[in-house]
Amino acid sequence: MTILDKIIADKKTEVANRKKLVTIDDLRTAPYFNRKCISLKDRLTSSSSGVIAEFKRKSPSKGWIHEEADVVDVTSGYDEAGAAGISVLTDSKYFGGISEDLTAARPYVHCPILRKDFMIDVYQLFEAKAMGADVILLIAAALTVGDTLELARQAKALSLEVLLEIHNKEELVYINDFVDMVGVNNRNLKTFEVSTDVSFELAGLIPDKFVKISESGISSPETVNMLKVSGYQGFLMGENFMKELNPAESLRTFIERLELLK
Repeated sequence: MTILDKIIADKKTEVANRKKLVTIDDLRTAPYFNRKCISLKDRLTSSSSGVIAEFKRKSPSKGWIHEEADVVDVTSGYDEAGAAGISVLTDSKYFGGISEDLTAARPYVHCPILRKDFMIDVYQLFEAKAMGADVILLIAAALTVGDTLELARQAKALSLEVLLEIHNKEELVYINDFVDMVGVNNRNLKTFEVSTDVSFELAGLIPDKFVKISESGISSPETVNMLKVSGYQGFLMGENFMKELNPAESLRTFIERLELLK
């Protein structure tokens, strides 16, 4: 089994257990369930940096990155530093996150929040809405084309935006009209090898009506500039900031350096 196979197997068990504890009807009564979502797509098309800053305590490939990070301090700092959007990991076993992280961040963050997790069940969309998320992630490598279509359709019915993640040209068939943004993951989720070449290779193959986001392995303003030339408007970055003592200050410095390149 690949790392992704293990994650998905564990996720199925995890979701099944959560369904026994909290029903969809319960989720509908959560304080954030009926809030109006903020559009990440709109923010990216108007943002000068396009940076989506990620809150991530650990990863399967690197282990703990910033174990003691406080989600409110980091995400509110990201917001103040100029992030176009914020991604919050809610997977516990592999990324050190919990659903309460996103809910805790919501009152202090005024930009869109992406629930970053392995979405395999409609139930998780209701969870995302209840947490206060604005956007959900669908990972092509973890789903079938049919499942992707159904989950994207259901997400739109809940007024959630959809970021579809692909990492090779074979996964272009996963793109559908319920998707708002297409992300290219520079990290192969089966081998965890990273190369931004993947984003450059796929840029021209993604229809222009979708906002394009490059994800993972981005560490320099110069790379962001080159990706912008290729048509990308969003740049999902986590480890680059989270490895620092002050992730928000690291983001602020990155955006300032990016502005100097204009």
